[in-house]
Amino acid sequence: MIIIGVDTGGTFTDLVYTGPEGVRTHKLLSTPDDPSRAVLAGIAHLLDELGQGQKPQQVVHGSTVATNAILERKGVTTALITSKGFTDVLAIGRQNRSRLYDLAYAKEPPLVGDALRFGISGRVLADGTEHEPLDEKEILEIAKRILARDVESVAVCLLFAFARPEHEQRVAELLDKAVQETRGPDACLPVSLSHEILSEFREYERCSTTVVNAYVSPKMQGYLLGIEEELHEQGIGSLRIMQSNGGSISAATARREPVRTILSGPAGGAVGALRLGKQAGISKLITFDMGGTSTDVSLINHDLSLTLNSSIASFPVKTPMIDIHTVGAGGGSIARIDAGGALKVGPESAGADPGPICYGKGDQVTVTDANLYLGRLIADQFLGSAMRLYPERLEEPFARLAEQASLSPREVAEGVIAVANANMERAIRVISVERGYNPREFTLFSFGGAGGLHCVALARLMNIPRVLIPENPGILSAKGMLLADVIRDYSRTIMLRPGFIDNGDPEFAELLAVLEENFTPMRERGVRDLAAEGVARERISVEPYLDMRYQGQSHEIMTPFSERCITAFHELHERHYGYANPGKGVEIVNLRLRARGEPDKPEAQPLALGEETPASNAFLGKRTAVFAGQSLELEVLARDRLSPGNIVHGPAVITEFTSTLFLPPEVSGRVDGFNNIVLDLEPE
Repeated sequence: MIIIGVDTGGTFTDLVYTGPEGVRTHKLLSTPDDPSRAVLAGIAHLLDELGQGQKPQQVVHGSTVATNAILERKGVTTALITSKGFTDVLAIGRQNRSRLYDLAYAKEPPLVGDALRFGISGRVLADGTEHEPLDEKEILEIAKRILARDVESVAVCLLFAFARPEHEQRVAELLDKAVQETRGPDACLPVSLSHEILSEFREYERCSTTVVNAYVSPKMQGYLLGIEEELHEQGIGSLRIMQSNGGSISAATARREPVRTILSGPAGGAVGALRLGKQAGISKLITFDMGGTSTDVSLINHDLSLTLNSSIASFPVKTPMIDIHTVGAGGGSIARIDAGGALKVGPESAGADPGPICYGKGDQVTVTDANLYLGRLIADQFLGSAMRLYPERLEEPFARLAEQASLSPREVAEGVIAVANANMERAIRVISVERGYNPREFTLFSFGGAGGLHCVALARLMNIPRVLIPENPGILSAKGMLLADVIRDYSRTIMLRPGFIDNGDPEFAELLAVLEENFTPMRERGVRDLAAEGVARERISVEPYLDMRYQGQSHEIMTPFSERCITAFHELHERHYGYANPGKGVEIVNLRLRARGEPDKPEAQPLALGEETPASNAFLGKRTAVFAGQSLELEVLARDRLSPGNIVHGPAVITEFTSTLFLPPEVSGRVDGFNNIVLDLEPE
């Protein structure tokens, strides 16, 4: 099967082809004004290179359209219909603040303003019984007011709709009726229903997640339909979209539920790291993905870590996501001297346009400029010599920055690198040390276009003993999309309070029967939905989970559903919080189910290890670089000419089309049987 993976980043768009011709990669500058231009241009380049007979049956795409629409508040005009008395839920939110001690803290305004939040009569109780019927005349009147204000999308979030969705469904029908009467029989107004987006309790989070979905839905629909039409004209097969949970879904599903794609690009990288790490026999990884705009880090302890409590631009999004921490430190992060004379790097980025100074158009010093100025990037080897860099344009900007900081230009350049490293080190601490993990027990899995220039420094800062850099690290997120399963997540609030119970209690068998009965329709739906996405039934599996907590708690732990789920919950609670209380009653809050479809994945076999000394044609010459304030001579090598078993001793720079790896003095890298470069670092 021929598949192309496409990851759109803030600076570069990365593509990976896999098929009869093996693996091919391509990297080009992103087009932020219209990301689809770079996507389609990259696909066209690969097809021109391979021949039109190699058209893919499938394209898997990680999109930033939904993410950017929220971060930049460039979604569509959205209305919210909710239960009367609850129109201010979005504005009130929760009492916790992201910056607790900021006296000038200003809360982010809701995505839906006061004038477009409407309360309706009709009430469902927590047990799903109807307390008050809908007033359909009232809803039709509100629909007219919504249509008169040029609203482009509507979110519907009624109280306890997860227990009885009929009220929300009827609101959607009445909205559709009003649209057709007002705008014509072919008109359509996207409507997001909370029981479809997030069928769980907690009104604020459910409402916020539904509103985020509605806010970006028309943007995502237009973007994906445009790409699908172009691919169809070229005779290319289906388009699939990467989700934040590490699985892919059809473009049709992504158009309806774009909120599930918020972290699709970084999720692809985490999936790729998991698969390639297991292939190399390493199951405990800290992933480090440094691109042009930001850095994403996550922790893999035998499997991907999921979180159910994410947010974007301070808006809660309670769909399952890979637990990824992002900081504004990338190759394009801008360096500046602040009012107090301190050197700052990021979070502002030069992006793809204008980009770093050395790209030829920028005018502000970036991390990429600092690496080139220090000799760690090789100007004539960037992107396989396909893109020219301009080192001669760096002297004056670094001199200007040095004068402001009362330092030499070299000191400023090394300072830019050090500050960027400190920002990324803090991110790694968040997902490791602050969660009770010892970084010394993990391997740093470095990828992204800029990751290889900083991975050794970060590993030493965190006392991580080993670094693994995969083949083609700059396009790993795109490759991870090719390795992703088809995944659909489902949830349902159930609120069972079995109390003081353990796996051996007589009542436990009765509880299991109740849970199995409630899981049955979820299992059937999962199998049905994946079959509709083209997954063969024998390749579909379902994984049931319970959200559990002790009585009186307000947070839950997702626990695998089994005959020992009570014991498993106590064990997980102790692992997460350092204690367990087996004598305390438990509650089962939500049922969760993950339906997984496993496509064919080629299994790579390790290559035989050869000579330690690289072939003579791997050496491209010597260059001068700066490290720790000293000038040093380093070897420049071509990664595509290295073979399994080769060892490269620092100081050296290893170049390839998608990335550059800098080896400081006294650091050596060996090529393993899967063409990964492994660095074993001695503690300093």
